[in-house]
Amino acid sequence: MDRKSLIRAYKETRRPMGVYRIHNTRHDRSLIGRSVDLPAILNRERVALRFGNHPNAALQRDWTTLGPDAFVFEVLDTLKPPEGQPDYDPTDDLRVLEELWLERLQPFGERGYGRRPL
Repeated sequence: MDRKSLIRAYKETRRPMGVYRIHNTRHDRSLIGRSVDLPAILNRERVALRFGNHPNAALQRDWTTLGPDAFVFEVLDTLKPPEGQPDYDPTDDLRVLEELWLERLQPFGERGYGRRPL
């Protein structure tokens, strides 16, 4: 393949999408999130924590106090787009998948960094 074909193939390849967790293994607290690009969001979360500017103040405080070795970044679930639907919008499916994990793990209060949904 030539360079242009490789670049086009890369751009057309869907990135893994789904639900992820940042888990504080020392205090068993978690932050659950969803993304259409799991590798990118996990990298973004790590970078924000390393530079001390994560939007979740409690998570940032624990990261600063405990250090990166106390945290695990993991993919909880992935979403596969339906075959033959190039215009598939995963927004609603990702939201439902995230809600399932929030219900299962209950990462609120002492167990998490999120707020309980209303």
